[in-house]
Amino acid sequence: MNKKMIIYILGKMLGVEGAVLLIPALVSLIYGEKSGFSFLIVGAILGVIFLIFGRKRPKSTRIYGKEGFVIVGLAWILWSLFGALPFYISGSIPAYIDALFETVSGFTTTGSTILQEIESLPMGINFWRCLTHWIGGMGVLVFVMMITSLDDENSMPLMRAEMPGPEADKLVPKARQTATILYGMYFALTAVEVILLMFGGMNLYDALVHSFSTAGTGGFSNRNASVSFYDSAYIDGVITVFMILFGVNFNLYFLLLLKDWKNVLKNEELRAYLGIIAAAIAVITVNTLNIYQNVLHAFRYASFQVASVITTTGFYTADYELWPELSKTVLLTIMFIGACAGSTGGGIKVSRFVILCKSIRQEVRKILHPNAVTVIKMNGKRVSQDTLRGINVYFAAYVFILAASVLIVSIDNFDFATSFSGVLTTINNVGPGISKVGPVENFHMFSPLSKIVFSFDMLVGRLEIIPYLLMLSPDLWRRRF
Repeated sequence: MNKKMIIYILGKMLGVEGAVLLIPALVSLIYGEKSGFSFLIVGAILGVIFLIFGRKRPKSTRIYGKEGFVIVGLAWILWSLFGALPFYISGSIPAYIDALFETVSGFTTTGSTILQEIESLPMGINFWRCLTHWIGGMGVLVFVMMITSLDDENSMPLMRAEMPGPEADKLVPKARQTATILYGMYFALTAVEVILLMFGGMNLYDALVHSFSTAGTGGFSNRNASVSFYDSAYIDGVITVFMILFGVNFNLYFLLLLKDWKNVLKNEELRAYLGIIAAAIAVITVNTLNIYQNVLHAFRYASFQVASVITTTGFYTADYELWPELSKTVLLTIMFIGACAGSTGGGIKVSRFVILCKSIRQEVRKILHPNAVTVIKMNGKRVSQDTLRGINVYFAAYVFILAASVLIVSIDNFDFATSFSGVLTTINNVGPGISKVGPVENFHMFSPLSKIVFSFDMLVGRLEIIPYLLMLSPDLWRRRF
């Protein structure tokens, strides 16, 4: 274990976070708010940490997969711990555990909140709150890699540890180039959404914060009523489309840039993702017709909520707690599934479910035809045994963490639907759940212990479990490693 290199990279990353905090500090200055000083204080602290730990490169610089997972796991924790300080120091969120919950929810693009009143927050604080979504959407390490050299020699172990999905792919041979291409597409889509939302009547500030949250599939808004505040079919439509777009694997956008339409259209995960969305919208539209009395209105609200839940964004334009049980069950089901691998969305990922379904079909065929040779393929390529084993381990760990978390959270004595959906929505990085954590409610009533569990679940869900399983393993820290 190259501990000196781990400390060096973490120190460098914290220095970048300190520099990023100057952006909301500038927003606070523009609006004449005192809360800007909280960003400068934390930025100065992080600057000192960078000068001590992040400037001098160790003699031994080589790292491997295990160091990559440790760096990623610790980086997300440290960015959250320090990112919470402006909320706490400014007094916007008086309890540090609450501030930490809000920050973890931001960076992991979950969108769950403990805030009961949002519009009264200082503009700089609200801007930082939504900016965490945009940074966390592509990943903290990918963000740092894009704007600094970080560690070009060892960048791929870091990207593999952070990029979501069963498999992490490079778009080009060099990982930093991959990060730059990803963020180029990410920035372009965000900018287009900002422009379209301003055409719909949003001011620049509102358009920016909602685009940050859409791009990161996070769901924070500067409005208490979320997107429903605007009561605009145009704004609903724009955000719905972009939520779905940001839930698509960004590798496919790269293929589009190369004009490789054939492989994009044949992508099995994309077709399954769009098929699930279409089916869910159709069912809920029909099921809620008696509420909205109009097919177009029912379609508008169904499509927005479906896009928000499956991409794990967390915006809302309707209180789906008032919908029929079938509609709520559909939303809860797609909450499990999540978006595509390689997207900014959370959840278990569509590709895992596709491969799982193919694995079940393969086992059935083996029972019917014991001597037949069966191979699982995804997009025309054979799925390796390592990938299948990784998916099985992921599902087993997922179920174990879900059950353990529900057990601990149930100590607060809320009803099962609240406790279960609270854990489910945080581990899947969705945002709102059902019952007392529904779209018009939040997590403020839970105990500090439960909020820590939820924060852990959000981090575990965003990094897809493995980094934190490794960090909890005693073998990782023994000297022989």
